[in-house]
Amino acid sequence: MNAVGAAGNRLPVHRSLLFRMLASSLLIVVCAIAATAWLAVRTTTDAVRDQQGQVLADDTMIYRTLMSYAASHRDWRGADPVVRDLARRTGRHITVTPQDTRRSVVSGPARPSRTPAKAFATIDPLRTDPFLSPQADGSSIDPAALGPYTLRTSDRQRLDRAANAVAKCLTGVSVPFERSVSPSGRPVITLLHGVSLQEQMQGASQQQYGAKRADDCGLLELDAPTAGEDHALTALNDVVNACLRRQKLPKVSLGLDFMSVTAAQSTIPHAAQNCVDTGRREQLAPYVAPSALLYVSDPSGSTTAPFDLSPANAPRTLVVTAVVLLLAGLVTVVTGVHLVRPLRALTRAAQDRDEHLPPVPVARNDEIGRLTAAFNELSEHRARTERQRKVMVSDIAHELRTPLSTIRSALEATQDGVIAADQHLTESLLEEVLLLQHVIDDLQDLAAADAGALPLYAEQILAESVLRHVAAAHRAAAEKAGVTLLVHGAGRLELWADPLRLRQIVGNLVSNAVRHTPPGGRVTLHARRDDATVVVEVTDTGTGIAEEDLPFVFERFWRAEKSRSRKTGGSGLGLSIARKLTEAHGGVLSAAGAPGRGATFTIRLPQSEGDGTDVLGSACGP
Repeated sequence: MNAVGAAGNRLPVHRSLLFRMLASSLLIVVCAIAATAWLAVRTTTDAVRDQQGQVLADDTMIYRTLMSYAASHRDWRGADPVVRDLARRTGRHITVTPQDTRRSVVSGPARPSRTPAKAFATIDPLRTDPFLSPQADGSSIDPAALGPYTLRTSDRQRLDRAANAVAKCLTGVSVPFERSVSPSGRPVITLLHGVSLQEQMQGASQQQYGAKRADDCGLLELDAPTAGEDHALTALNDVVNACLRRQKLPKVSLGLDFMSVTAAQSTIPHAAQNCVDTGRREQLAPYVAPSALLYVSDPSGSTTAPFDLSPANAPRTLVVTAVVLLLAGLVTVVTGVHLVRPLRALTRAAQDRDEHLPPVPVARNDEIGRLTAAFNELSEHRARTERQRKVMVSDIAHELRTPLSTIRSALEATQDGVIAADQHLTESLLEEVLLLQHVIDDLQDLAAADAGALPLYAEQILAESVLRHVAAAHRAAAEKAGVTLLVHGAGRLELWADPLRLRQIVGNLVSNAVRHTPPGGRVTLHARRDDATVVVEVTDTGTGIAEEDLPFVFERFWRAEKSRSRKTGGSGLGLSIARKLTEAHGGVLSAAGAPGRGATFTIRLPQSEGDGTDVLGSACGP
């Protein structure tokens, strides 16, 4: 290979296959790493969010549990078991520090490395956090803080028996209701409309809900306070009214719901609510634990969800990413070199103009190996085609030179007066001109067929009619050669074809058979049906065809005996034209025979228009 040509054809680095493969692989790796990182971040973020939500739920549960404990106990001395149980269930470290003492209640799976700087919440049953204790009323007093309003066991049992009797009575008179228990243990009967019967009996809708039947069932008795509750309400009303007098506000009378129950005023004015809340806190203070600070953290001392995202992870991630990229680059380079090496060998072979270049070795059993094998076949085909082209040009020159030489010699002899320009000379020159015209027409037909521009005008025709027309046209030549021409039809066997081109196909085969059949021989034309195919056979009893010559009989200007080319006549293109015309019809032309046993040429054409129209259009053009 020319070194200058090789250097001139060298591709730029950015356009080489190796560079593109490397760039593509690195891009894929980068995208994969970026996608994996994004997915990991998203997954980690979701996991941290879920974990934080779980931690918040656990911390809220710890707060509410300890708030309930503080509301029902006078101090924190017995809170150790409760705190330890909460720590065991949640895995969190819990510290409760009462504000009236320096002693802390501490429990957890392990002592934290540091105490949180900020308390999670303040545990005070008399001043709850509305976010952490939404069940508390507007006074922010925990409902579990009952103090003197806690029912004694005997009172609770009496009220339960009374509630059972009322429920039985209401069921008997078909009044729908629901039964529940207040934080103090008092049974409450409520209509399905969401209003207690006690409230309905005191309101303006007594007739609507059947006041008479409710009163008969003894509902109003359930609303009456017990002796202990009445004593506590009296003390509370004294404290609240004293506060109201100082502020020159009207007197109120509070019930068990801590709302005013006077006839003139059913609700407490907003300005008086502070006195009610202050009075309740003073009354409940001796019965609840003192306020305490609640610290909740994980064993490391963090108050948030435990997730390690330290700065040391950043360089570690970069190192791992760099190693992955380096490995991907090395693998890509090795793979690319392995793939590009045979491609470069193919490129050098393709650029070499030597027709005798040996085939490229096929050392791989993959796509590149198949490409190499296909390239070798293509190179062999190119060399064979080049040899055939040279032979064809030589044959065309030979076929045209002979009649032209005859015509030139005759004209020069006439011009010199050697021979006279008579009828015999004219007929001889006309015969040579017709031979030239025949060769030129055949070459034109082949060129049109090769270009896909051979015009066909297909129609429904009879096969036997075509055979008899061809036999009549060649009968004189056959009789002159001493050959018998026979036709065996198949009745009304129809097919879809161009009648002129079909006669040309069969005529070329008959002409070839007559030329190669000795005197006394026989040429037979036969047509038959084979499923959806029409088969036309031209059989002779001539010299036959050797088995090694069968692949070449349809090549242009090919003859088994070169010395016979001028004696037998013809242009050497008849069989090639017949094959092209047959393929243009969507059919197949084949040859068979043996030396001394004659030859048979078989035409197979589609019988119907649907079997061959598309092929005609695609092969022949407009």
